[in-house]
Amino acid sequence: MSRSFQSLSFIASSAPEAQAARQELIRVYGNVAPEEADVIVALGGDGFMLQTLHDTMNTGKLVYGMNRGSVGFLMNDFHMEKLRERIEAAVENDCHPLKMTTESADGTASVALAINEVSLFRQSYQAAKLRVIIDGKVRLDELICDGLMVATPAGSTAYNLSAHGPILPLEAPLLALTPVSAFRPRRWRGALLPNKVSVDIHVLEADKRPVNAVADHTEVKSVTRVQITQSEDTTARILSDPDRSWSDRILAEQFSN
Repeated sequence: MSRSFQSLSFIASSAPEAQAARQELIRVYGNVAPEEADVIVALGGDGFMLQTLHDTMNTGKLVYGMNRGSVGFLMNDFHMEKLRERIEAAVENDCHPLKMTTESADGTASVALAINEVSLFRQSYQAAKLRVIIDGKVRLDELICDGLMVATPAGSTAYNLSAHGPILPLEAPLLALTPVSAFRPRRWRGALLPNKVSVDIHVLEADKRPVNAVADHTEVKSVTRVQITQSEDTTARILSDPDRSWSDRILAEQFSN
């Protein structure tokens, strides 16, 4: 369906090439404040794109990224020409993040959202000891490891893939539960979970083996318990070029060298 986007807001990371691109695009296409824009154009790398998606959750704003950073997996290629036409032809993906609810050793609780993954990491030289509960049922009574993550399909090609987790197609109603350097059970390589489940992780021997939890860029230190669910009432909206759609990029990762 044909769409028309007249007002664009250009935002950029602090990288010099991103800032220079922003000034040139504003000269050609004009600029409005993000809250007044039909589309927000984010210039930078994947980290800046994640930050922008977090900032625009539940605002209804569409985000179109162009790579002026290092990796740029979430970004479209950078071109100055025919930008409005590219945006009008773009494919929209709605993303529901994970909600991380933590309890800390000092008794405090916190909530954070993750588009890519929620991760737990050992804080000291000793491996973490974790109990994994899925929908109220203990699935791993004791996992000894350096860390554990729950990744979305959007995040399955990020840190999850580096930890040898599976790549999930964007449309798959799944989450990847992936260990980092599992010591016991030594042969456990993780699990695929329906995206409707609740994952409850208890930190065993928390005083002796402290663990931090991270939701994208938000870190909580010395957690004792972490609950992870998909936040169905929270949405971020991203636009991709048809010849380089987000879904196709994830699929292509499965055939890359």
